[in-house]
Amino acid sequence: MARVAVIGGGISGLGTALMLGRRGHLVTLFEQDARAAGADLDRDFYHWRRPRIPQAIQPHSFLAPVRTVLRAQAPDVYADLLARGAREYHDFDWFGEHPPHRAGDEELVTLRTRRIVLEAALTAAVRRERTVEVRRGCRVRALSFEEGSPARVTGVQVGAQTHRADLVVDASGRRSPVPAWLIAAGCRPPVVDSHRAGIAYLCRWYRLRADGPRDPGRVKTGSAAPFALAGVFPSDNDTFAVSLVLSTGDPTRGALTDPAVFEAAARRFPACAAWLDLAPEPQSPVLAMAGLDNRWTSLVDGAGPIVTGLVNAGDSLIHTNPTLGHGVALGLLAGQHLATHADQIAADPSGYHDWTVQALRPWFDAQVTADRVSEQRLAESSPPADRRAAALAACAFDDPVVMRARAQVRHLLQPADEAYGTDEVDRHVTAWLAARPDFSPEHDGPTRDQWDALIPG
Repeated sequence: MARVAVIGGGISGLGTALMLGRRGHLVTLFEQDARAAGADLDRDFYHWRRPRIPQAIQPHSFLAPVRTVLRAQAPDVYADLLARGAREYHDFDWFGEHPPHRAGDEELVTLRTRRIVLEAALTAAVRRERTVEVRRGCRVRALSFEEGSPARVTGVQVGAQTHRADLVVDASGRRSPVPAWLIAAGCRPPVVDSHRAGIAYLCRWYRLRADGPRDPGRVKTGSAAPFALAGVFPSDNDTFAVSLVLSTGDPTRGALTDPAVFEAAARRFPACAAWLDLAPEPQSPVLAMAGLDNRWTSLVDGAGPIVTGLVNAGDSLIHTNPTLGHGVALGLLAGQHLATHADQIAADPSGYHDWTVQALRPWFDAQVTADRVSEQRLAESSPPADRRAAALAACAFDDPVVMRARAQVRHLLQPADEAYGTDEVDRHVTAWLAARPDFSPEHDGPTRDQWDALIPG
């Protein structure tokens, strides 16, 4: 049984602490924000100022690993999540009738909910866990070390006190102070692989009216223009978000923070227009987020671990821009692995570092590659260049075989080359193209001239 200190009380920190505690480890979680997600979800979501977590107010769709980890490790949390209004959506629901079942199909489920709902369910569960102590309003200011080669982290410093631990987990997010603490203590620096994502997000939240229509019908949740992406995120308790994504260099980005301009622009995309036509009630101003990067922070270099007694998880380890929605899924997977192997990791973190490279790093690399393509396309307002790749995306909404492959990639169950690289998928895409000889990559959103006409001069 290990004594574990967790720095950071976001979703990764809460989930890791809970899973560790349920395996009998004695966990102390330190969170500098004194406030916790509670019973009033709307108040916490819309009115809790959280500058260190800008993504907290942005739309989320939780991928299959979130559901899988919770059902396996914390079924009470999963039940609470659904009771609070989260909704399951299977990728085959698009077709109305599901195709004949294949092994693994049961995993292709998205959880549609705001982030705050998961935070509230995890917070409630951690509060019930006797092996976990949560110290809110407590800011960790430094680490404690024991000399060695490499040095060993033996605890955390909070105010004038030192809290000793066999293992410290840095779950303090993408702005983690831990790398600077390690360097200041004379450790070799963490190895950081960072790639700026030149993409900006703007979203606005709405709620369906109690006496109004509930569903837009069978409509895709995503649309695209050559220079912008648009999407709808159906969520919990009749809420949904409309989101626009542009290049950070787009000159119209600032004007879109005006709700009237934002909604006029959003209505030029079929996905957004279908939901806005339901006459929902706006719940928020236009919320912007930019300045994002994809960053991998490794506590091991060519000489081995730079320190022992310390590992990182969640955004402290792997931070990706939210286009593909990987963050929470990867954070809970890391937490599950930590909880399962805590004693070994406390003794020697090498196995954990190896696991992160094998299990998580490929998804980081895939995000970096996807962002480069998206950033270039949005900046240049260029159409998709690969006809077959565009056909693959379009075909998925007509063909369950291709939709299955798409879902396996989206839910982090298979890499793209494996899911799409089968003879079966190739045959189905080839047949789909043969039936549509005039198919060419195109957009369903506005032209640049139509877009610019919406922006005040």
